Amino acid sequence: MPPRIHPTAEVSPEARIGDGTNIWHQSQIRERAAIGKDCNIGKGVYVDFDVVIGDRCKLQNYVCVYHGVRMGNGVFVGPHATFTNDFYPRAESEDWKVYETVVEDGVSIGANATIICGIRIGRYAMIGAGSVVTRDVPPHALVYGNPARLRGWVCRCGERLEEDGPRADGEDDGRPRWRCPKCGVVDLPEGSGYSLEGEK
Repeated sequence: MPPRIHPTAEVSPEARIGDGTNIWHQSQIRERAAIGKDCNIGKGVYVDFDVVIGDRCKLQNYVCVYHGVRMGNGVFVGPHATFTNDFYPRAESEDWKVYETVVEDGVSIGANATIICGIRIGRYAMIGAGSVVTRDVPPHALVYGNPARLRGWVCRCGERLEEDGPRADGEDDGRPRWRCPKCGVVDLPEGSGYSLEGEK
């Protein structure tokens, strides 16, 4: 099914929009932006030039995604969330530099969150509403606050994981086992390098 674009949306003819994607009222999609299949782009969303958005993503009303952002598949972004792309913003700058931001598959970002540029948000991480994210977020992490801090871990399904004693594989490496109350046991991804105190 071809993409459905509301008559009030402004979509550059140079943008690439995947099949089954809906682009709603007053959204603006800039030149060379690439949006995957089966996405939902809400009212008033701004997608800057050269931004890449994967398949099955949902951007709620008035999300702003600026140049330098690359999203994976199945990403949820709540209303009014913003991605920045400049560490030293000025109205006039001769040496403006864009910093890339990567959002991996399955990430959820709450309403009014601000994502500071130059970071990577790991797969299935969850960012709380109103958070200001200033550094990398490991896979499956739950972070919130200003600045956002690691507060726990979440399952792929979105439920918060609970600590559940020694690891099931019997390896005594100091890492706990984590249980999803909805899905069963889920261990933290290897190499996350984080503790629940939020320090690398």
